[in-house]
Amino acid sequence: MSAGAIAYISLRMSRAGRTNIDPDLRDPETVEADEPETLVLDLAPEDEQAPAEGTIAAGMEVIKAAVKHAPKGPGVYRMIDAKGEVLYVGKAKSIAKRVISYTRPTGLVSRIARMVAVTTAMEFVSTKTETEALLLEANLIKQLRPRFNVLMRDDKSFPYILITGDHDAPRIAKHRGARVAKGDYFGPFASAWAVGRTINALERAFLVRSCTDAVFESRTRPCLLFQIKRCAGPCTGEVSGEDYAALVKEAKLFLSGRSQAVKQLLARQMEEAAEAMEFERAAVYRDRLAALSAVQATQGINPRGVEEADVFAAVQEGGQTCIQVFFFRTGQNWGNRAYYPKADRSLEAAEVLSSFVAQFYDDKPPPAQVLLSHDIEDQSVLAEALTARAGRKVEVATPKRGEKKDLVDHAAQNAREALGRQLAESASQLKLLQGLAGAFGLAAPPRRIEVYDNSHIMGTNAVGGMIVAGPEGFRRRDYRTFNIKSDIAPGDDFGMMREVLERRFKRLVKDAPKQVETDTEAAGDDPEAESSWPDLVVIDGGPGQLSAAQAILTDLGITDVPLVAIAKGRDREAGRETFHMPGRDPFRLEPRDPVLYFVQRLRDEAHRFAIGTHRGRRKKDIRSAGLAEIGGIGPARKRALLNHFGTLKAIERASLDDLQRAPGINAATAQAVYNFFHPQG
Repeated sequence: MSAGAIAYISLRMSRAGRTNIDPDLRDPETVEADEPETLVLDLAPEDEQAPAEGTIAAGMEVIKAAVKHAPKGPGVYRMIDAKGEVLYVGKAKSIAKRVISYTRPTGLVSRIARMVAVTTAMEFVSTKTETEALLLEANLIKQLRPRFNVLMRDDKSFPYILITGDHDAPRIAKHRGARVAKGDYFGPFASAWAVGRTINALERAFLVRSCTDAVFESRTRPCLLFQIKRCAGPCTGEVSGEDYAALVKEAKLFLSGRSQAVKQLLARQMEEAAEAMEFERAAVYRDRLAALSAVQATQGINPRGVEEADVFAAVQEGGQTCIQVFFFRTGQNWGNRAYYPKADRSLEAAEVLSSFVAQFYDDKPPPAQVLLSHDIEDQSVLAEALTARAGRKVEVATPKRGEKKDLVDHAAQNAREALGRQLAESASQLKLLQGLAGAFGLAAPPRRIEVYDNSHIMGTNAVGGMIVAGPEGFRRRDYRTFNIKSDIAPGDDFGMMREVLERRFKRLVKDAPKQVETDTEAAGDDPEAESSWPDLVVIDGGPGQLSAAQAILTDLGITDVPLVAIAKGRDREAGRETFHMPGRDPFRLEPRDPVLYFVQRLRDEAHRFAIGTHRGRRKKDIRSAGLAEIGGIGPARKRALLNHFGTLKAIERASLDDLQRAPGINAATAQAVYNFFHPQG
């Protein structure tokens, strides 16, 4: 969408009693040709006796003033509160008509009434078409996360299959994250397991290599995968470049949804080879065809008429919504995933599903078909938007019968089961949080718990980790790592804790002042409104760590955040932890108390996260320095290990027995190498 296709209009309520237009914005010569045209207006209410701020009447006055300048065509509007935070992002075929609906004196549901009451400004974005408005709306919702919109809760990215494009002999590999490598990406897959299973099938069917480029270049003879007929052996010239390129092309066709065409091609080639009495070549085609048939036959759901589709099913219970998504590509089930979007209880399943699907494809390529469990508003507009994003026709449908309806029903059944488990876990989690509040003397069950831990080896690669938990469990999207920057003496855990907490809360005070965050009236009395301030801070340590943490918070003027330090029991025995809190004597919980197990889980998760981050940094440094950091490994043994295993990553993964089998490596050296890559703790 070009910048020239959009015009921004921002309107704000003012008590100055006048309308101001920036003179620079009046002059069209001051607006760059390639920049969106922006008009900023301050609007005063016509009535000098304006209603009190924070009331529905005041919000309606703001909206009525904004409607006078609202575009008549399609676009996106934003409702903003007194702090400048976006409350809601919506799209409309006619912005003016949609916005005026918020000024009706009666009939507003509770969620809309709360939103209108705290609205102090509106911003409009005009688009050429309603399709562009839908795409922009989804992008803004994911970017701004307004609290009155339906929000996706996606803690992790999807894995993809990558066929590289920067090598004469492309390789097939699992990929997750930014698409910086050249090549073709296929997916998404619901899990790494589904990717691994598909790659195994593709190796058998198309004989495409999966080794790294470093291993490829170092081979002097075919590897085991060639021997077991899972690779064509391009590394040593066992297959010509032209024939290998044909295999790669067939693999891409298969992953692109042309599985039937590929199977027909293989069947034809097998018959031609058999007729020419070339039975060995015919047997190769037979085995490849069998591999494709096997992978398509081992699915719990095996749709015959659905080559490429995503299936969405939404169910509601207990005030929560679960959306189950199944991915079908090349006639295979590539897995499924359950989502629990943040949505107001008053929204129907179809409304939640409509907003969810638009956001879901904001950063993912849509398939040829999108099958839904509910008819949604603007279904045709969504199809047009996904078609524009994909560059090919995308069908959005709600099937009423047949195989596609069976797929949707199966997804709905999975959604009901997943939501039942989620509700049971949520009820259990709430009881644990209530018990935690009682044990630690908190005024209410905490909605945000932050747990901190550090990890290092003699001060090297020191990192601090923060994990976050709440009523819904661990909030992995809120986890943070802190690379220790200051010059701290090796083993100075106090110094590391001070740096981590100081950096965290200095930033918090700057970005989200405490008095604003806890203002329930400003939050519109919304119990689901998320705060970035913790209701409880847990640190690993004893009275020393507690004093250091308390001093940091006091210096920053923070005195109302509860602090708990967990000291390990004698001999680090679980169940004998001692808890330290300011103003209280040290205390313990009963060994079989569920709250104790809950706190142990929080501490262990923080420890796991910090250790994992630390090991990642160590491995990065190790790869930079090679094997030079390991004592007793000189140039000769380093060469012997690399010649035997091929890459440093293979050495990291090797077992102790494998290391001992390497030429020139004795038991002591093998143990030293193994211990270096697999530290205890």
